Amino acid sequence: MVIQFSRRVLAPACIALLLAGSAHAAEFISILTGGTSGVYYPLGVALSQIYSKAIPDAKSSVQATKASGENLNLLQAGRGEIAFTLGDALSDAWKGNEDAGFKVPLKKLRGVAGIYSNYIQIVASADSGIKTLADLKGKRVAVGAPKSGTEINARAILKGAGLSYKDLGKVEYLPFGESVELMKNRQVDATLISAGLGVSAIRDLATSMKMIVVPIPADIVAKINDPAYITGIIPANTYEGQTAAVATVAIENFLVTHEGVPTDTVYKMVKSMYENLDQMVASHTAAKAINREEGPKHMPVPLHPGAEKYYREVGLIK
Repeated sequence: MVIQFSRRVLAPACIALLLAGSAHAAEFISILTGGTSGVYYPLGVALSQIYSKAIPDAKSSVQATKASGENLNLLQAGRGEIAFTLGDALSDAWKGNEDAGFKVPLKKLRGVAGIYSNYIQIVASADSGIKTLADLKGKRVAVGAPKSGTEINARAILKGAGLSYKDLGKVEYLPFGESVELMKNRQVDATLISAGLGVSAIRDLATSMKMIVVPIPADIVAKINDPAYITGIIPANTYEGQTAAVATVAIENFLVTHEGVPTDTVYKMVKSMYENLDQMVASHTAAKAINREEGPKHMPVPLHPGAEKYYREVGLIK
């Protein structure tokens, strides 16, 4: 009788545990972003709000990170469901570029959407004497968090200009907000920030001190010799005191996931984002550039089946 009783009680309990376990796996969507003073973070918060309504069975959360490099390694390890990344970092991760922080190729990564372009924005204090990339030599420069997309960009830009970290007076590896605080305190002369136009960190700096937006000319972009880097323009008056347009570099941003996220979940994530772009734009103006027609293009990694299903449904993939 004891054995029969145990079977009656334990069998349903085991089934309940299995069902709870499978439900638990689909309940959480961790959104990997970047520093809270950048663009990824507010867009991630908007996505979380969108997902909470569109995917009611899922509990979404936003994680502040060191951005691209960390995000991609976390996805590969299954410690996140969707992440923001720069295109060059994504390409490096897929190939396994150790210099960029990827010891092995991250082959579990899958594409979700191309979203908007980052602009590499180099700003210097007006009293530093920095007006060109060559003027960075011997200066104190903040280059982004270690192995972040911004820091990878910094290496590429300096190389294109015939410089390296060794040529700088001091190198600080810090996220946007901390870099700007050091500039305000006159502890660094310049910072390189790779983000959407109008990023809050630079807006904050421009209202606190006189600054110069340092141009990155087209010939420097050509010397970088990477198709991910294209010429771009920071329009006049993007920041207070910036009265003229400035040449720079643009790099596309992507949303990515990994192969272990269910097809239906990714489908709902893509569909709900495009159907609620107004919420994305309300969180940051960079989202104005998100265009569904561009979503599946230029992807450095294979599309996730859930994203592919959506793009086929709307006629963007035949």
